[in-house]
Amino acid sequence: MSPSELTEDALVEQPALQLLSQLGWQVISGFDETLGPAGTLGRDSQSEPVLGHRLRDALRVLNPGLPEAALGDAIEQLVQNRSAMDGVRANREVYELLREGAKVEVNGSDGSLHATTVRFIDWGRADANDWLAVSQFWIAGDMYKRRADIVLFVNGIPLVVIELKVSHKNVRNAYDDNLRDYRDTVAHLFWFNAFVVLSNGADSRVGSTSASWGHFAEWKRINSEGEQGIVSLETALRGTCDPYRLLDLVENFVAYTERPGGLAKAFAKNHQYLGVNNSLEALQELQQREGRLGVFWHTQGSGKSLSMLWFTQKVLRKEPGNWTFVLVTDRKELDEQLYGTFADSGVITAGQRVHADNSARLRELLGQDHRYVFTLIHKFIPPEKGQRMPVLSERDDIIVITDEAHRTQYDTLAANMRLALPNASYLGFTGTPLIVGEEETRRVFGDYVSIYNFRDSIDDGATVPLYYENRTPELQLTNEDFDEELEDLLEAAELDETQERAVARRFGQQYELITRPNRLEEVAADLVRHFVNRGFRGKAMYVAIDKATAVRMFDLVEVEWARYLAELEAELADTPELERPHLESRIDFMRGTDMAVVVSQAQNEVADMADAGLDIAKHRKRMVDEDLDSKFKDPEDPFRLVFVCAMWLTGFDSPSTSTVYLDKPMRNHVLMQTIARANRVFPNKDNGLIVDYVGVFRNLERALAIYAAGRAGPESGVDSPIRPKDELIAELEAALSDTVDFCDAHDVDLHDLDSAQGFEFIALQKAAVEALLVDEQTRRQYVALARRVRSTFKALLPDPEAIEVTHRVAVIRSIASKIESMSEAPDISGVMSSVSDLLDRSVGAKEYIIRSAGGADPLLDLSALDFDQLAFHFAANKRTAAKAIEKDLEKRLDDATRKNPMRLDLAERFRRLIDEYNAGTHNLEEFLRRLKAINDELTEEEQRAVREDLSEAELAIYDLLTKPEPELTEAEARKVKGAARRLLEHVEDKLVLDWKKQQQTLSAVKVAIGEVLDEELPEVYGPELFDTKVGSVFDHIYTSYFDEGGSVYEATEAEARSATAVATLPDVAEDVSDELVAMAAANPDLRARFMEKLLGTDATWACSTEELLGGETREVEYKQTARWNVREQRRDRAMEDVIVKTVAGMLNDHGGTLLIGVTDDGEPVGLDDDYALVKPPNADGLVNWLDTLFENSLGHAGAHRLAIRMDQVDGHDICRIDIPASRRPIWVKNPQGVDTLYQRRNNSTRAVPNAEIESFLTDRFRDS
Repeated sequence: MSPSELTEDALVEQPALQLLSQLGWQVISGFDETLGPAGTLGRDSQSEPVLGHRLRDALRVLNPGLPEAALGDAIEQLVQNRSAMDGVRANREVYELLREGAKVEVNGSDGSLHATTVRFIDWGRADANDWLAVSQFWIAGDMYKRRADIVLFVNGIPLVVIELKVSHKNVRNAYDDNLRDYRDTVAHLFWFNAFVVLSNGADSRVGSTSASWGHFAEWKRINSEGEQGIVSLETALRGTCDPYRLLDLVENFVAYTERPGGLAKAFAKNHQYLGVNNSLEALQELQQREGRLGVFWHTQGSGKSLSMLWFTQKVLRKEPGNWTFVLVTDRKELDEQLYGTFADSGVITAGQRVHADNSARLRELLGQDHRYVFTLIHKFIPPEKGQRMPVLSERDDIIVITDEAHRTQYDTLAANMRLALPNASYLGFTGTPLIVGEEETRRVFGDYVSIYNFRDSIDDGATVPLYYENRTPELQLTNEDFDEELEDLLEAAELDETQERAVARRFGQQYELITRPNRLEEVAADLVRHFVNRGFRGKAMYVAIDKATAVRMFDLVEVEWARYLAELEAELADTPELERPHLESRIDFMRGTDMAVVVSQAQNEVADMADAGLDIAKHRKRMVDEDLDSKFKDPEDPFRLVFVCAMWLTGFDSPSTSTVYLDKPMRNHVLMQTIARANRVFPNKDNGLIVDYVGVFRNLERALAIYAAGRAGPESGVDSPIRPKDELIAELEAALSDTVDFCDAHDVDLHDLDSAQGFEFIALQKAAVEALLVDEQTRRQYVALARRVRSTFKALLPDPEAIEVTHRVAVIRSIASKIESMSEAPDISGVMSSVSDLLDRSVGAKEYIIRSAGGADPLLDLSALDFDQLAFHFAANKRTAAKAIEKDLEKRLDDATRKNPMRLDLAERFRRLIDEYNAGTHNLEEFLRRLKAINDELTEEEQRAVREDLSEAELAIYDLLTKPEPELTEAEARKVKGAARRLLEHVEDKLVLDWKKQQQTLSAVKVAIGEVLDEELPEVYGPELFDTKVGSVFDHIYTSYFDEGGSVYEATEAEARSATAVATLPDVAEDVSDELVAMAAANPDLRARFMEKLLGTDATWACSTEELLGGETREVEYKQTARWNVREQRRDRAMEDVIVKTVAGMLNDHGGTLLIGVTDDGEPVGLDDDYALVKPPNADGLVNWLDTLFENSLGHAGAHRLAIRMDQVDGHDICRIDIPASRRPIWVKNPQGVDTLYQRRNNSTRAVPNAEIESFLTDRFRDS
């Protein structure tokens, strides 16, 4: 297979389009789209996401007889501008129009107006709609234009966006690199979107319009029979984009829910879609099933509440009848949560009184016209004890849905429910399977209608694996009778005072074993150390036997917390600098952690707790005054550890919770519900951990009795949700062993690396990397093994077994990190194929300095920087200055490594230094000192080509041929230099236009390399080493020389000129008198002549900010804000466009300075309005935002030249952007997507008219 057949288009996009065509979609390429009614797609502008002409044609078919004016009104309602709305709310508004139709008024036969509905989509008949799949679809936003891989249109409406990657790329790149960008730059496309498909062919994810990456999931099954495609993308497309299924999904499986953070959109996962439709099929067989619709077992955390919502809504929409749903739970908090889900989703009116507090109220509600009624199972009791349960309704269109269809409900209460609603149908939802002895549940509900168990959810990524660790103190319970009786009593989710006293009275000494002080102190001490030293620091729950123990444990943990924090702080003083960051992070974590008790209220609790020596009042005050529920669910809130005994154990969803500390006997469903608190998916959370302090799982076989007989055997596929910690230890040992074996097979000795230090370690690490980069397959296999080791290691922390292998894991990971960083380099250079951009980038890597008479801060040239004076020089703005220096050095390193891949080690050190600084390892002074060291090495490296009497291109070949081996004599080294020179002479004439796209020219280049090296290299190169070197040189030539001609080296000559100017500048500057500087400051034309004479057109003037406030000129402009419209008091993207326009104009002129935070009159007013619109809301946030704005709008060639810094004038922050003149014209896309050239005219900026562009370019850029 040729290289052209291994592209994203050939491997993924074209097969996807062929499959869509088979499914019934018309397939069209939009790459060379023509616009207009008869155009390619049927739209008038690339800024229109809806294909207007196609839509109008479809509406005529779907709405026969309606006048054109009515259709036009409906289209106007659909496509109106919603840019002022939140994106999800705009999406919901469009969705409701699509699903329900647009209300319009038409003239009747009698001339009067009457309302009617215009349908946009026929939801019942797929063949009545127009199905169009567009590849390479262009869409223009206000400032940017993007091209989506595939967009699916139904009647001209873009319902689905499909973003693809080549098969060897990670599918997440489609989310990080493309989808996130589209949501910002072409947000109006997503007003109409139903869902998104991301895929590299082998791995596909489906998610809602606004979903984060963690909520994109695989679509693993096409139908309930488990049918799958050949590859993941085929399964996803057949499962979601088949026209019939797509209509079903969009109409019936979308929900919008109000959340504390705003409106959220949910789109069904694969298991929800299949499970709900299975339940619909059961409803259609109502008579045969005698009202038993089945048990819907989907494990905790898999979205049962939404499945209930979608089931009920689809029944109301699709099944004839006047249905009423009675939703039954057995706990008040679950009832409130379920009601909240339905209310927040808008299917019932918030505050609507549809709760049945007793059987009489239930009878009343069922006699009225309500779609939903909520009640507790305990309401199904007769008015008088001993009486028969009366009939509450004989309707046969009632469906009873129970949440957690087991536990206490289904003995007498189940029979009462049947008596009260004799003709109703029953559907049971549960997060845990039916267990032995719950046959009554089956008699009420029937058999399973859908199963999605722990194993399914983990495999699909809907939940994370759970691990179990037994940390039971030596004082253990041994009385099995005690266990049985105590568990029976505690199985209810919450004990009232009578029950709690019954525990103490009935079990006396045994109960005291759990609650005795010395045992709790031991548990508290262990909990604190375990909690602080976990690998993933998620939130955690401690589950106590009762309320008093929960409060007591809080007090004990507070004491141990202070003690352990003091230990760590004392240890910090004696810790070597390199080991301090980890210890400091633990200290910071402890200092910032909040803890609380959450237990239910009870009468006389203050007095009763006081009798036990406890103060519950302070805890109750927090529970009443604060929204602890929301705080704990918020991953950013420091409330990280909660002490409970019953509350929050069921129906409480906190995805960032990763650890549950069990100190309470429990079993069966209560146990399953409790441990599921830690299984929710959350970023960087690989697993949940159950820590057992009471021996809940002493007998794991007994815990497996949770699974129903007949469904829990090996043949059932129903697996235990818990993996013992021993299994995790074994998995880590296996992962390490596999990695060691793999390394041994590739001549990498991890044992030597374990014991090596300093330079020896660096040398061995480098050799290991070289050995593992022998080919792409080896590289990938090693990186996968290293990730497996690290993931298992993190899950096991802080277990001693993990601590023992910390160094070995670190060694493995260090090699993988180096390999991963090296593999990123081709992606960086691959986008730099334009010779013009390369020249701009190379020349602009240097900024020029001219010192003003007043001694104000100059623009900085990194190569001439006095690092020793930097702290003093930028005392008021260290962080901003350091960021600018870091950015400049990063550009130089990127340039250096692109020209010579053997310099990657230096770039790796730089990236590691940045990571360490960001993690807090180094203070600013140390960071700058190390930056200087890297800068000095880079400067030395940049001059090495001259010392070796080689060009940059020849030096790169020479380094590839000599590093890391072989060792050469001086004579042999001279011969290799000759080989490098001759090789380039011999190869360059074969690098014709499009040489990379033709197999013939590719082969000719490789043959030429082999021939030259065979003739020129000394005998020390054996056959194996020779082949390796030929491959390395070919790969380098392929990367560094472009298809359209030119290479990364064409900027070298200009760069050398720039370096020379900088080197001689300090001597010139010292000869400039104060008088001459003052003349230049007062005369812009004279200043421009000085700058060009001394330094060329890249120079810019660097007066102090105060000096620049004397009034706007051609080189100086003021803007009060960058993002905020002061007059209209709102964010205004037009302000951003003005900033870009001004900077582009100065780049295309003779440079200048833009001051933001200054009025037109030169009055400093500060940046508070802009700070409020960036994250973080401070100077760093604004600088980062401006960096991104300029990179996106001006391109790298323009953006990298700007020097952005923060100054203070009269107590106000001022953002200063110093802009050097560009050597190349800088174009900007205007809001209509048209490339525009801006220039300065006096003290304003204008777009160069088309008629003047040629002369302007000739005059301004004649040397280019």
